[in-house]
Amino acid sequence: VKIVDESWVEGDERRLRRLVENLLENAARHARSVVSVRVQPEGERVALSVEDDGPGVPPELRERIFERFVRADDDERGSGLGLAICRAIARAHGGDVVLEERNRFVARLPRFDPT
Repeated sequence: VKIVDESWVEGDERRLRRLVENLLENAARHARSVVSVRVQPEGERVALSVEDDGPGVPPELRERIFERFVRADDDERGSGLGLAICRAIARAHGGDVVLEERNRFVARLPRFDPT
């Protein structure tokens, strides 16, 4: 885990925890051996990226992977709901989750300044 700078977001702790858990579980399920996590501020947003060293999402599924019940062919353990839930939670908090490259998911949420 690499945290570039202390970053805060405001929201429902339970739902935000679910977003992070789903991204981590998804990466762990598809990784060969490594899952990388990075948190960094991006202006008015905080970016949480989760990347694995697995085969990645096939090009034809890169946008559909966020739809309910859509999953990669090699994912027999998943329900096809995790990434849809992640996107719904992020959007409910004023952010989004996207797939960047073939195996890096990035959740961007509004940054909260606790001071």
